[in-house]
Amino acid sequence: MGERLLKLTIDVLSQPAVLIALISFIGLVLQKKPASEIIKGTTKSFLGFIIIAAGAGILVGSLEPFGKMFEEAFNVNGVVPNNEAIVAMALTKYGTATALIMFFGMIANILIARFTNFKYIFLTGHHTLYMACIIAVILVVAGLSGAALIIVGSLALGLTMAVFPAIVQPFMRKIIGNDKVAFGHFSSVGYALSALVGKVVGKGSRSTEDIKFPKGLGFLRDSSVTIALTMAILYGIIALFAGPSYVESELSNGNHYLVFSIVQAVTFAAGVFIILSGVRLVLAEIVPAFKGISDKLVPNSKPALDCPIVFPYAPNAVLIGFFCSFLGGIVGMFLLGVGGAVIILPGVVPHFFTGATAGVFGNATGGVRGATIGSFVNGLIITFLPVFLMPVLGDLGFASTTFSDADFAVTGILLGNVANSLGAIGVTVMVVVLVLLVALLGFFKKNKSQSEQVGA
Repeated sequence: MGERLLKLTIDVLSQPAVLIALISFIGLVLQKKPASEIIKGTTKSFLGFIIIAAGAGILVGSLEPFGKMFEEAFNVNGVVPNNEAIVAMALTKYGTATALIMFFGMIANILIARFTNFKYIFLTGHHTLYMACIIAVILVVAGLSGAALIIVGSLALGLTMAVFPAIVQPFMRKIIGNDKVAFGHFSSVGYALSALVGKVVGKGSRSTEDIKFPKGLGFLRDSSVTIALTMAILYGIIALFAGPSYVESELSNGNHYLVFSIVQAVTFAAGVFIILSGVRLVLAEIVPAFKGISDKLVPNSKPALDCPIVFPYAPNAVLIGFFCSFLGGIVGMFLLGVGGAVIILPGVVPHFFTGATAGVFGNATGGVRGATIGSFVNGLIITFLPVFLMPVLGDLGFASTTFSDADFAVTGILLGNVANSLGAIGVTVMVVVLVLLVALLGFFKKNKSQSEQVGA
């Protein structure tokens, strides 16, 4: 019975579609909407995230052979960062701790949003699961167990769910033009750096969406066409380097290697198109529904949503960001090889999702130059940070994969090094002090705004 309940908890809380549907339902009920609107809003929110997940699945499926062709073409072996793979391995040993930290961490996130100035409710369920997992691993390796493990882990998770969205919210406002939606994807450090790089290098650079095409190439203004054609060229080049014998014997089931590559490229574009459609549907439903949560439970709170939420605002930057982040990963891989460190291979999936998002953030502050250089920096970051994360993961540090996104690495490196230096007591004190600092920061900001209103 206990195992069934544990599985139910993990399955419900780690499914973004279920989580979003529940939030929409609660928000609409709190607003006392008619039953017909509650059913419609809940269902469309659920449907929107299922569409996003379907698009992401298509993307991942089309990128997998690209990654294999890349490894074959350039004969490289090493560690491939992949959140799903490392979490699947970790849950066999740390599953109970992860589920409990995830559940109570979400409650901690709501309490932090309610009583501090960090008004962000993190709704990306699978990333919450991944962060709960890395926190559980680090704290168990540090020697924590029982109630102390769950309490400290939940506070740490709640902090990450509130603080990381706050880091990128100034840039998020610039991207979407308002403050109604926040950003909930644990690679915020890379996105913030991309936006800051854009500020430095992008003065006078036009937006990626203002790129002018010659009249005869007007069809390239359609982002779906641009993505399909660009990816077809890239897939074709990598397939040529990998060789027809490898592609046809290992990947395409005997189909011509160039035909297979073109199909995968256009499938990739289809995945992007589906994601953008799902994002529009979710935004149309979740923002009005979330008003009930904001008004009744956590005043002025914002839903922090997954990275595809920004894709419709700069589709050209999405493609530029992917390419430049992947290029950064390749450069980082060679630098690690020269330095004699563990080689981190550029995972195509993390470089697409984080690189594309970094491109949008870089474009918001620095146009084409910001998107290009900012996402390249993101590629370097998610290549080098996993090297410093692996030593603090205990037995998992010897696995052939690791966490891929920047915030997982930053959190793990911070907690792990404090735990190694100061032990279980040290890491407990650090987490409690950080929670108190966040609460005090919110208190002082609240008092300051009140005094300014009195003075006015």
